[in-house]
Amino acid sequence: MELRALPAAASWTHSGARVGFEVLFAGAGRLRGRTSAREGDSTWHVGYDITVGADWATESVHAVNSTSSGDLEVALTRFPDGRWTVNGEARPDLDGCRDVDFESSAVTNTLPVHRLPFVPGTAVDVPAAFVQADDLTVVRLEQRYTLTSSDERGHVFHYESATFDFECELTFDASGLVLDYPGIATRDR
Repeated sequence: MELRALPAAASWTHSGARVGFEVLFAGAGRLRGRTSAREGDSTWHVGYDITVGADWATESVHAVNSTSSGDLEVALTRFPDGRWTVNGEARPDLDGCRDVDFESSAVTNTLPVHRLPFVPGTAVDVPAAFVQADDLTVVRLEQRYTLTSSDERGHVFHYESATFDFECELTFDASGLVLDYPGIATRDR
């Protein structure tokens, strides 16, 4: 599965689980984005700045959120040996995760898609450090990706999360960005 370079900017409309809008600015090992949304009675804004290595594994993350309760920040670091810290505190429950995943974002699903050599029909477990939108709490996310189809226009994966008892078909473009995340977001640019 070959991927094209990411565009310098992209955007998504969030609908279903939430109503909102997300923008991404990508380049040189960095993914910077913002999502503003309403989910049920909650409204929030989450901004993220993710640095990845040449292998697309997460190296560092800085995130901020704003809600009616105020503003929060969180910083995550993944060390080369696989250890993680959250706001400087060791988080052994995240050890072995190579990716960050944001509840607020359709973008972070691109990290394992770029990092791993997927083979059609073969399920791959991809645990991640999952950052929750409303309070930036970080938990371990157990998830699995199975490449179901791939061509020069894009790629489709069967996605499963045991953590949230959720599964769907994720459609990606030729650069590995989500086009359609059912019930969450649709790419519009």
